[in-house]
Amino acid sequence: MKKILIRADDLGFSRGINLGIADSVRAGLIQSVGLMPNMENAQEGVEMIKDYGVCLGQHTNICAGRPLSDPKLIPSLVQENGEFKTSKEYRENFGNGNDIVDVNEAVIEIEAQYQEFKKLTGEKPHYFEGHAIASMNFMKALSIVAQKHDLKMFPVGFDAKPMQYADKLLRMTIDSMGPDYDPYASLKKLVMDEDESVIDIFVAHPGYLDAYILKVSSLTVNRTKEVEMLTDPEMIRWINNQKVELITYDEL
Repeated sequence: MKKILIRADDLGFSRGINLGIADSVRAGLIQSVGLMPNMENAQEGVEMIKDYGVCLGQHTNICAGRPLSDPKLIPSLVQENGEFKTSKEYRENFGNGNDIVDVNEAVIEIEAQYQEFKKLTGEKPHYFEGHAIASMNFMKALSIVAQKHDLKMFPVGFDAKPMQYADKLLRMTIDSMGPDYDPYASLKKLVMDEDESVIDIFVAHPGYLDAYILKVSSLTVNRTKEVEMLTDPEMIRWINNQKVELITYDEL
């Protein structure tokens, strides 16, 4: 049977995002959720979904909000005001051949977020990855922390090509940044793919828009489109009638 993992990123990003993820989790399709441990609304997000048995992962973030470690220890990651550099700044530098992330500094912050994740949830992350920025050094630092604590770190891909994880082939789909994004069509395409040799991971960013998200995130309206799709009774009924198995990271 075809296996699909539907994941929600950005728990804790803001109250609006938390509410959108909570609604999506309650509807039943979302069973894996990535928490941003450094954000002010992280604890609230955990409380909203704690009774639904979701598979919680660490969605490590170094491009929004403030770090959990001392900004003086991680100058390559922060602005003068002590907040993280923006994803745009990482992206523009990387595009010019300059990876501005210092691996050792990133390890300091990732470790701090890992410890905070355990405080917020009472357990280790069920999976471990990063809020996407353009930096290979960030990926190296994530790998270092993952190995240190024996965490399940999964490969990241954005070109729809299958990636090897242990004895499995995983294929990640993140279509939400597209201007004409149709989450119904994107998810249905994966469901209808009959290739059982590949496990598809549908990465969603469900959420409602509040002032903070409108200020700091380039991903806005498409978040609300995903909440609509993930809570639509007709869509849920359609998926449940297909020959697919919805799984979590615990089952990989």
